Amino acid sequence: MDIKHLQYFIEVANFNSFSRAAENLFITQPTISKMIKNLETELGIELFERSRKQLTLTDAGKIILEQAKLIDTAFKNLETELDNLTGLKKGHIRIGLPPIFNAHFFLKIIGQYHEMYPGITFQLVEDGSKKIEEDVNNNNLDAGVIVLPTKNDLFDHFAFMEEDLKLIIHPSHPLADREVINLAELEKESFILFNKDFALNDRIVHSCNSVGFNPHIISESSQRSFIEEMVESKLGVSLLPESVCHNLNKNVKSVKIVNPSISWNLAIIWGKNQYMSYAAKEWLQFTKEQLLIGNQEEENN
Repeated sequence: MDIKHLQYFIEVANFNSFSRAAENLFITQPTISKMIKNLETELGIELFERSRKQLTLTDAGKIILEQAKLIDTAFKNLETELDNLTGLKKGHIRIGLPPIFNAHFFLKIIGQYHEMYPGITFQLVEDGSKKIEEDVNNNNLDAGVIVLPTKNDLFDHFAFMEEDLKLIIHPSHPLADREVINLAELEKESFILFNKDFALNDRIVHSCNSVGFNPHIISESSQRSFIEEMVESKLGVSLLPESVCHNLNKNVKSVKIVNPSISWNLAIIWGKNQYMSYAAKEWLQFTKEQLLIGNQEEENN
């Protein structure tokens, strides 16, 4: 038995399918079937019930799966520790970023870190706050940018930006010439929002509820550019962070919302009890320092 036997077994158990596990691992189905059969022969037990239409774990298979996951995690931690010994000459950092915010300054920091340590590679994943939290908690990401509040029992965090949302409307809209709009005035509007993986969706709905109406949502998306295009096509209105509004095209307009204003607070999160590689820890410390410097420069200006 070697680690690959256990890793292949974990994949089959995750997918409940030999073919889908093989596809995900970029190997043939006969190869993975043979390895699982060899593992069963070596252990002297059946890991899967194959007589049913759907592949299911046997009782023994469930026990082996729990232990296999522990062994796989320990093996990955061993690989990470060995990387640490190279003194940041190599490593891989996985970061979740919401597509909703202007990531230019954040990517600039990542670029500066990569210049210092060119052997470090980055995996950047775009998703909503809820999915990023889930992936950080499951150790699929090392860190992520989310909208506060977060689960303080699971994550440590570093807040670095707070700003208001603005109404995004077509220039021909009756409210487009206003400088300020009360949130309650949008009761009859059709809303285009980010989907429910985004904490901003909840923030907007709750704010509308607080002034006595439930927003009529005609469409949800995970892409900021698509939301902007829908507003441009007069399909409805939306709400986006102020920093994003600076880069809107001329066919849409942003207007300040009050009573109440709707704010969001961005933070970097990382798992409280999760193992973090040395490269990821150093990147996190470097990023926090750069964000503090950037905030201080803004205050001085």
